[in-house]
Amino acid sequence: MLNHVRRGSGSPLLLVHGLGAGWRSWAPVIDDLAERREVIAVDLPGFGETPALTGEVSIATLTDSVADFIREQGLDGVSTVGQSMGGRMVLELARRGVGGDTVALDPGGFWSDRELAVFGATLRPSIALVRALRGVLPALLGNPVGRTLLLAQLSARPWALSGETVLPDVRGLADSPSTGAALDALTKGPKQEGAPAGTVPGRVTIGWGRRDLVTVPRQAARATELFPDAVLHWFERCGHFPQWDAPREATQLILDSTD
Repeated sequence: MLNHVRRGSGSPLLLVHGLGAGWRSWAPVIDDLAERREVIAVDLPGFGETPALTGEVSIATLTDSVADFIREQGLDGVSTVGQSMGGRMVLELARRGVGGDTVALDPGGFWSDRELAVFGATLRPSIALVRALRGVLPALLGNPVGRTLLLAQLSARPWALSGETVLPDVRGLADSPSTGAALDALTKGPKQEGAPAGTVPGRVTIGWGRRDLVTVPRQAARATELFPDAVLHWFERCGHFPQWDAPREATQLILDSTD
């Protein structure tokens, strides 16, 4: 069973996070979403309060855990929303025919070989750095200069964010037992497969930050080619975390794109 929280009432909406804080990655938008929907936000295995998988950690097995949760909770047809690794996972659920409407924000899995090498070569040292700085992260992220130095790869405007917004995800990168294994799954495992037109169970919306330096914007063309039913939405002046850089826009997109 995945640890999870439920907020609000209405048509259910399942949130799947990426590398980082677990369900708390959605803190900037979860309350606004819960004003209109019943929001179920999960901790993936090895993140937040969910124990790590005992066997192989891969995109497939992590996605299996979410598919199992959907079945166990009686959430057949639930709309799903994911960001980064979670964005890839909700697209994989849609490819499998699991869930309903799908919103994938800056999803992984669509790198070229060169982009994938750059991603691994830049993110791994960043994770090592935040682990080394674990004890002083609140102070560093509590001021604009520290946020800018640490989060330039993740946010288009790190100086404009609050330390409260970013600290859970940065701590999650440092502390989550499955960070390394999940990063290996993203960088060493197979790339995301697509879904032919007419085979997904609901609407598919892919949101992308114009200034994303992790899953760079040109990858959006590959994603929409592999998922031809998808509608592409661009977040202007936004990096890899729309819930950080454009929370109101991300909230509205999710509400407008799911039933």
